[in-house]
Amino acid sequence: MKAKELIIEPGRTESQYWQDLWRYRELFYFLAWRDIIVRYKQTIFGILWALIRPFVTMIVFTVVFGQLAKLPSEGAPYPILVFAGMLPWQLFSSSLSQGGVSLINNTELISKIYFPRLIVPASSVIVSFVDFLVSGMMLLGLMAWYDFVPSWRILTLPLFILIALLTSMGAGLWIAALSVRYRDFSHVVPFIIQLGLYISPVGFSSSVVPEKWRLLYSLNPMVGVIDGFRWAILKGDANLYWLGFSISLALVFLLLASGIWFFRKMERTFADVI
Repeated sequence: MKAKELIIEPGRTESQYWQDLWRYRELFYFLAWRDIIVRYKQTIFGILWALIRPFVTMIVFTVVFGQLAKLPSEGAPYPILVFAGMLPWQLFSSSLSQGGVSLINNTELISKIYFPRLIVPASSVIVSFVDFLVSGMMLLGLMAWYDFVPSWRILTLPLFILIALLTSMGAGLWIAALSVRYRDFSHVVPFIIQLGLYISPVGFSSSVVPEKWRLLYSLNPMVGVIDGFRWAILKGDANLYWLGFSISLALVFLLLASGIWFFRKMERTFADVI
């Protein structure tokens, strides 16, 4: 008697793929929780690293841009200005670095069973979001230290957090898919992050950019994300360059849509290439 074979395959239609994302939600939770635990396991400071890194960067930027260069702080203490920019940047850079190697780090899982591969880089964004929440407590501490009370605009902060997550997800999908096909992308990502830190308004306000270059500068999607964060957190002199923000927002959605499209296009070859 011929033995029966069990064939595990993805949904037969494109619509079933998105249903599979919901069916495999427990795998998503497991991967995210596993990465959160592993990330700080057997470290001296543990999750405090999520506070130490942005805190040190904040000090450096405050000294260089605030004390030496004397750049404007939009009516807020300069450390708060910097940290309000560090939060979305840390979320983006961490998602980019973790998402870029997420598929490669799960080679055995991907090569053996079927599940929507989109779950893997998405779970790495959640890990970065946990770091974001931890770092957010330091921002609250800075506000208390400087007796800084935000305005009503703080109510719009969840919207800008969502935009930051979408930006991180879109970029992470591109890097994750490219890293499977071209392994040298693991060397390119740190360079992109380092360069992006200095060309994005993390350590300074984008208002220092000359007016004639503001529109061009907004082609960097992170400019709109960081400006939005600062507009929501700071008060007084903090103004949002709405035209540039609209361009950045459009680029964020383009990045996300193209990232999903490219990832889905490459997804069928992951198990063979990886």
